[in-house]
Amino acid sequence: MEKAKEQAEILVQALPYIRRYSGMTMVIKYGGNAMINPELKEAVMRDIVLMHYVGMRPVLVHGGGPEISEMMKKVGKQPSFVGGLRVTDEETMEIVEMVLAGKTNKGIVALLNRQGGRAVGLSGKDGDLFIAEKVVSDAGDLGYVGDVVEINTDIVQTLIHEGYIPVISSVAVGRDGHSYNINADHVAGKLAAALGASKIIMLTDVLGIYRDFSDKSSLISSLTVDEARQLAKQVDKGMIPKIEACVTALDGGVERAHIIDGTIPHALLMEVFTDKGIGTMIA
Repeated sequence: MEKAKEQAEILVQALPYIRRYSGMTMVIKYGGNAMINPELKEAVMRDIVLMHYVGMRPVLVHGGGPEISEMMKKVGKQPSFVGGLRVTDEETMEIVEMVLAGKTNKGIVALLNRQGGRAVGLSGKDGDLFIAEKVVSDAGDLGYVGDVVEINTDIVQTLIHEGYIPVISSVAVGRDGHSYNINADHVAGKLAAALGASKIIMLTDVLGIYRDFSDKSSLISSLTVDEARQLAKQVDKGMIPKIEACVTALDGGVERAHIIDGTIPHALLMEVFTDKGIGTMIA
């Protein structure tokens, strides 16, 4: 009886958040160890399906760096990075597309559907969702690495309206007809702005943004957009694209951005349905 009472109280506490966010779009960037560990994958998918069933409209954006590197090594190709971006020649681009738009994307879709969701997998090529241009880097030629310069949200809006959960891989096509590998964090930020999302949530492998990563007591629970811009010049380089994506989303009209630890079971639910939340919020 006591356990049932506690469960009922949890549901009552969640009611204001269910009411507030029902019908609202939330973009979730899915990555890190939460994509690799089987138990965590199941937990994240279950959380997303629950959000969907209480009236929220989750849109999932994913990368898949470790899976791409693994496949490259299987075919005898050594991954190479410049400034944190994967050097993507023509053969590597074929592997990127095969892994992201194929194996990884469809695996996520299958997991969501197994949990009772109605998920549909997309790449940036579907419905010309993302149009890309080649990234020009001072550090050297990155090959077919691109940046999103145009977003056509019609196909995503249609799926959301029909009750589906869109699952989107970060592959795009350029006006030159080439396929491009896009940073999934940047894709999520721009898509959140284009969809008019209420939130963007970045799942990472750390608790949030630290002022000093070596000092675990320096975790920042909340900050403004201007503070985030300043911190982007100081933090660990792996956090930079995530902060940039959050700033892009907020500049585009998204209300709040969250960077949370996706390795914590039910981190999504704790962020969305509780007063305190977890991780770092930028608003």
